[in-house]
Parts: sequence; C-alpha cells; structure tokens
Amino acid sequence: MKLDYGYITRLIEQISGVPVRAYRDGKVIFSSFPAFLPRDPAELYKDELFGIAEHVGYYCTPYFHYYAVLNAPDVRIVAGPTSQVMTGDGVLKKLAFEADVPPDGIGAFVDGMRAVRRLPVEKLLQILCAVNHFLNGGEKLELSGIAISGAEQEELKNAVELKRTSRVYEEDNAKRQVHDTLAVEEAIAGIVRKGDSVALRRWMSAAPAVNGGILAGNQLRHLRNLFIVTATLVSRAAIQGGMAEDDAFSLSDAYIQRVELVSEHNAILNLQYNMILEFTEQVEKLRQGRRVTKLSVDVANYVRHHLSEPVSVEKMAEELSLSRPYLSARFRRDTGVTLTDFILSEKTEEAKRLIRYTDKSLTAISSYLAFSSQSHFIRVFRKYAGFTPGEYSERHRK
Repeated sequence: MKLDYGYITRLIEQISGVPVRAYRDGKVIFSSFPAFLPRDPAELYKDELFGIAEHVGYYCTPYFHYYAVLNAPDVRIVAGPTSQVMTGDGVLKKLAFEADVPPDGIGAFVDGMRAVRRLPVEKLLQILCAVNHFLNGGEKLELSGIAISGAEQEELKNAVELKRTSRVYEEDNAKRQVHDTLAVEEAIAGIVRKGDSVALRRWMSAAPAVNGGILAGNQLRHLRNLFIVTATLVSRAAIQGGMAEDDAFSLSDAYIQRVELVSEHNAILNLQYNMILEFTEQVEKLRQGRRVTKLSVDVANYVRHHLSEPVSVEKMAEELSLSRPYLSARFRRDTGVTLTDFILSEKTEEAKRLIRYTDKSLTAISSYLAFSSQSHFIRVFRKYAGFTPGEYSERHRK
C-alpha cells in the first residue's frame, strides 16, 4: 500500500497545531505549518533531530522548545517546535537571528511562532505514537518507554559539574536530622538574590548534605518534587534580586516541564544545579558592576529585553512612568554612567557573546543589535571593548 505522507503530515499538524515536516534522505518532502515562518527553526537542530534512532523520540532545545520525532522505514517525521509556556519576544528574536531570518522577516517569524499551539510534549508524543502504530507494523509504544534523548543530556550546560553536583547531593545524610534544609535554602536564596555566581560555585563545592524530608514514596517522584520546590525558591529569590516576574516564572515553568521528562537520577541533579546557576547568572547580569537601586535594575531589565532594537530613552522613560530628564539624571546619579553609555556597553557585551558563541557574520550581528551601520558598530565596539569586532573575532573564534 502506497502511503500518502503529505496527508499524514497535514493531519498531524491539524491535530497538534504545531509545524510538521516529513524527510526522506535528509530532505523535506512534505511540510505543513499552522502559520508562515520565513525560516524553519528545525533546521538549526537537524543534527540532533536526525541523531534520534528510536521509532519515537524527542529533543529539547536550549530555549526549552520541544520537537517530537517519528522514524518510519522510509521517512522521518518531525513535529515542533512547541512549548508549554509562553516564549518571550526577545527569545524568539534570538531564535530568528540564529535561523538567519533576514531583518525584514523577524516580525513575521515572531508572529508565526506565536501562532504555534503551546502543547505539552507528552501530548505531541502520544500523537506520534498513534501514527507510529500504523507506520511501523502495529508497534505499540507508551510514553514510559520513550527514553530521554542522549543528545539532550549532552547539551545540559555545565555538564562538567555533574560529578561534583552528584557528590554534593548524594553524600550520606543518614546522620542529618529530618528537615534540616532551612539554612541551605537561605544560603541558596541569598546567593541567587545577589546574583553571585562565583559564590554559588564556591558554595556548591563544599555544600552540606541535607535531608529534605520525604515528598513522595517513589524515588524519582521524590527527586522531581524536590526540584519543583527548589524552582519555586530560586525563582522568588531571583525576583527579589530584580529579575522581571514574567521572565522568572517562565524560566521556572520551563525547567519544571523539562524535569518531568527526565528519568535518570544524576540528570535531575545536574539539571537542578544548572537551573540554580542560570537564575543566579540572570540576576548577575542585572546587577553586575553598578550600585544597585530599583531604578538601575528596572533600566537593566528594559535594555536587556530590547537589545535587538534601537533602544529609545523616550520609550524607556514612558515605560517606567518617568520623564526623560529625570530618568537620565537619576540613572547617572545612581550608577555613575550615562544611559547612552550603559545601553551601548550592554549591546557591546551581547555582541561579544554572539561573536564568541555563534558562527554569525559581524554584519549579521551588527544588524541584529540594531546598529545604524557597520561603521557605527565598529566604533561602538572599539570604544567599549578596547578593540574592533574583527580583532575580537580573531582572538576568540576558532
């Protein structure tokens, strides 16, 4: 019987509400998207998606977007991305940049991603399990039998910390009293609130073993529950440290969604450490190098969310319900730097990160960060970094 993969692809998309494409020999033969996307973000993760050998599997991106994969004898079906939590415009713009979306198409890309249905990855996998039953000779798969992607585990940032983190959390705590976690919670919350990643790493290297009580009879459920409690703790501490509530809650939700799919003890512990570190680093970015005031944190949050745009002090003042003269004068009095210097130094820091950790051209980076011209980008970068973007690239790109 000849199968109509175009029909199957379209039907999966209509049921799930997420982009679906079918590949044969590494090339797309059919695709069906719920909305227009100038570039297919799945292309960014093609190696990881094609590295999944199971009949049904999934992959989680660094942005907590999920793809589900079905491998049939002569075709590979990839559905996604989707997420259970709302993705901010800033993240979608970064994704567009990584996907080489031209500047005039970024708005359409963000709108298209917004139109994708937010769906638990479990639901998407169940849809593909049903299709797999038909395409792979009546095979009956259950979610419990779908292993976490090995590629995903490799992508957990700071994986080198795994042994140390495991040692910290797995030390014998038989001599500890039950519920002796208050001091540990206060220590972690204080570090996150201050955004002190150096102190976190130092503290974790010598952290005491604790007994957090029994939150579930099943060991795996117990670890996940402890993870959720920790996510609640550190997200609140990050908000107290200045992180925007929406950002903190979205990041917490994304981590909680991810831990529910992790089925290995060490992977949960590693993910927990990475979560605490990410919250700490997010606060650190808002507070680093300045005398911290509410205004300075509000400005840092605003600039951070608008790095890919021409940052307007007028709009910022309006957003913060202040006059422009007062905002400029107060910020300089609080921090010792002008708003213009702060904005351009933040753009320079983001440019350094993009040069170092992406393969994008300097022209593309300049355009993404909304510099008026390449020469303007070079002048600003030289002023705040001490050398040109080209010189920085030569030092840090292999």
